[in-house]
Amino acid sequence: MELSDLLKNAERVVICGIGNDARGDDAFGVIVAERLKKLVKNPNVLVLNCGEVPESYTGKIVEFKPDLVVFVDAVDFGGEHGELVAADPEGTLGDAVSTHSLPLRVLVGYLKSRTGAGFVLIGCQPKVLGLFQAPSEVIVERAEVLAESLAELLNGM
Repeated sequence: MELSDLLKNAERVVICGIGNDARGDDAFGVIVAERLKKLVKNPNVLVLNCGEVPESYTGKIVEFKPDLVVFVDAVDFGGEHGELVAADPEGTLGDAVSTHSLPLRVLVGYLKSRTGAGFVLIGCQPKVLGLFQAPSEVIVERAEVLAESLAELLNGM
């Protein structure tokens, strides 16, 4: 699915970057969120760097009243290193490799009941996940490209 298709009917969007920047490629979502914070100038877009605890941001997400919530995370779905996938976060695509304690599908279920928003997960296949390792060049590059593409679409909404 194309990014533009994901965002085409949304008026208010929350982007949640999830991950741990001290665990190599698990930093993917965090890198995307931090880059988007600098690039997105649309007041109808809220970008959150949720780190390892996206459940701690439910109040901010609900208060923003989004039409769409996009989670960005490293996900082991058996793809090629750095491959991106868009999926239903309540599905069984694979497991987020982040160390967040509440499963994403549980968080989405709760947020759906409070917001009525749509949800999508943009996942990136990690390779390097060791503690205190830097993210691989491939992951940093994919994060930058995704952030720039998303920013262009989000600023044009």
